[in-house]
Amino acid sequence: MEKVYLPTAPDRATVDALAGATLLEFGANWCGHCMAAQAPLAQAYAGHEGVRHYKVEDGPGRALGRSYRVKLWPTLIFLRDGQEVARLVRPLKADEIAAAFAQIDS
Repeated sequence: MEKVYLPTAPDRATVDALAGATLLEFGANWCGHCMAAQAPLAQAYAGHEGVRHYKVEDGPGRALGRSYRVKLWPTLIFLRDGQEVARLVRPLKADEIAAAFAQIDS
C-alpha cells in the first residue's frame, strides 16, 4: 500500500488500459479526512497486496481527478481491467472498503 499522495499520476488512457485490479486513491497529504481514512484503508488492504494502488495528489487542474469527477477527499475508485466497479468517498469503516476490494480482487 502506498503511503503518500504523489503529484505525478498516470494519464486516463493509461489507467483505462490497466489489466487486473487497481485502486485509485485521490486526496492530499495535508487533508484531515485523508489522514483519518488511512487506518481503515490499511486494515482493509491487508490480504489484497496484489491490487495495484495509485495514491494520487488531487486538486484544481489535476487531469486524472477531474476525469473521474472527484469532488471530495479521499475518494477511492476501485477498478477492474480499467473499468470503475466501486467508489467510496471519505470512507471510515474498514468493512466497507474491504467489500469494495472484494469486488475487484478475485
